[in-house]
Amino acid sequence: MGSEEQAPWSREEFEQQLRAKEKYYHIVHPFHILMNSGKLEKPAIQGWVANRFYYQTSIPVKDAAIMANCRERDVRRHWVQRIIDHDGTEGEDGGIEAWLQLGESVGLTREELISEEHVLPGVRFAIDAYYNFARTATWQEAACSSLTELFAPTIHQKRLDNWPEVYPWIDEKGYIYFRKRLSEARRDVEHGLQITLDHFRRRDEQEHALDILQFKLDILWTMLDAMWMAYIENKPPYHCVDE
Repeated sequence: MGSEEQAPWSREEFEQQLRAKEKYYHIVHPFHILMNSGKLEKPAIQGWVANRFYYQTSIPVKDAAIMANCRERDVRRHWVQRIIDHDGTEGEDGGIEAWLQLGESVGLTREELISEEHVLPGVRFAIDAYYNFARTATWQEAACSSLTELFAPTIHQKRLDNWPEVYPWIDEKGYIYFRKRLSEARRDVEHGLQITLDHFRRRDEQEHALDILQFKLDILWTMLDAMWMAYIENKPPYHCVDE
């Protein structure tokens, strides 16, 4: 029997299927395991922070693209908070500023981060693929792709629990971003989850939603693959090419 002929999962079963994707979350990538256990050298930590900054600055652009495709005012009124969270407002710094502070805490300058000079091609390609998906997909599909936030509070909490002990050289001000996202991610994911559960109703649509979530998981995993080659294997792009 083809998937299009199968009965849809109940709302509860569908949510369980989405949450089961956690086993592919990048928290289990070897790079993250080393990082959260204190086994990365300073240059690798700096590389991760610099590459992730490109991701941080792409998030509000991605969210703006989702809003541009959405004609439902109530959804836009809710979704715009994500942009505010990252860009900040007058008198209140957002997540991008908090990540710049993380960069300074690990010994990078703001100028290095903003210039994107340390961003690896593989990381850039992966993040750009995510943005282009959000720009060209339906807003419901793009909202579904955000559901990796289901798993994000765990990874932020692990950093807050482990890093001060295993990386004592990182300035305390660098942890502001992780603290902020503990509550923001939980709030955001409830909205994205409701959109997904409401919109993808037939079994084939539900399976399509799972594929979308896997695509986003692939993005995050691929970013770390590129960083592993550059900072663990010491084989950055063109390492074998003579100057």
